[in-house]
Amino acid sequence: MASDEEQETPVVAAPRYDVNAVFQEQLGGVFAAYVLLKDAFVASDGTQVKVASAKVEEILKTVDMKLISGDAHSEWMTYLGSLEGALKEIQATDDLAVQRQAFSGVSASMYSSIKAFGLGGVTAYYDFCPMAFDNAGGFWLSDSKEIKNPYFGDMMLTCGSVKETLQ
Repeated sequence: MASDEEQETPVVAAPRYDVNAVFQEQLGGVFAAYVLLKDAFVASDGTQVKVASAKVEEILKTVDMKLISGDAHSEWMTYLGSLEGALKEIQATDDLAVQRQAFSGVSASMYSSIKAFGLGGVTAYYDFCPMAFDNAGGFWLSDSKEIKNPYFGDMMLTCGSVKETLQ
């Protein structure tokens, strides 16, 4: 059996919904802001985490939900609510451990959003650290195949592996 490093990541699956390219670009903007938030966690910088989470929230507000309809719109509304709630949790505390727990929720909603709607050609990597959260494991997204763990920062910077490639 191959180790995680030797295994190929799965082929990129098409998004579940065929949505307006502008919506995908806007979601790509949210993803770019998310990556900066992830990087603030990698640096274990609680102040920058708050700034970056506020930026994600600001960009999230620019996503035009009128560009999608039907089931896609309903699903987006679910993800949007989860994202907003988790971002508010991050901003409500200075405790990096609590912020990281909320970041896990942001990551789950971003992953679901990207799987549903796509990023219009932008590549995202879905990463996993089995040791995060007392060995329960934690997922996050990245714009690079290189592992930089937001749950441990410098303590275990490269702990984890790419589980899926998304676009």
